[in-house]
Amino acid sequence: MTLATSSRPQTTVRAAEIVREYGPFPGADKIHGVTHDGRNVWAATGAALVAFDPASGELTRTLDRACDAGTAFDGTHLYQIAESRIDKIDPATGQVLASIPAPGHGGDSGLTWAEGSLWVGQYRDRKIHRIDPATGAVLRTIESDRFVTGVTWVDGELWHGTWEGDESEVRHIDPASGAVLERLRMPNGIGVSGMESDGGELFYCGGGATGKVRAVRRPVR
Repeated sequence: MTLATSSRPQTTVRAAEIVREYGPFPGADKIHGVTHDGRNVWAATGAALVAFDPASGELTRTLDRACDAGTAFDGTHLYQIAESRIDKIDPATGQVLASIPAPGHGGDSGLTWAEGSLWVGQYRDRKIHRIDPATGAVLRTIESDRFVTGVTWVDGELWHGTWEGDESEVRHIDPASGAVLERLRMPNGIGVSGMESDGGELFYCGGGATGKVRAVRRPVR
């Protein structure tokens, strides 16, 4: 993955295009983290991780694991923020294989996997940390100018969700400077908690206390 930068970024602002909504799911009234394993979308609902088929919307798996913030998938394992730690989880069994400290010590939000590392959002500190998945050591930090909720990388681009008051957006930022390159504005009253790209044209965005996950179209170049 190449981390592209821009010396004079120009911000493009447009309305977010919501393609589809999923949920609420039985027994789950909140969505925290969201990830995508190549087939299913996983959503952290607080007491359980649930997986659903994005084509049908049907639930396919439920893992009883603490999950109160971001979720990630490295191609084999799930990673889940739970309070002040990040658990590495076997998706087949739900077993926690290892745990590392979360950099925000409980103030963490989004989580994603890219370039062999975990990338962790810190909500109120307006930061995104790249951390070592084995130790939790912070390798670098990117500053944002808004609260950070979900985080994702796709095609060498860094995107994050933001939600302050009644305003929420999905933002493409320069990973070197933190400058905002694109803003997808969510409709009034609709927020983004966790988020993850499907590797293609969609972002899957958690809807917080609505208990919903929304598919948002990624802008076509």
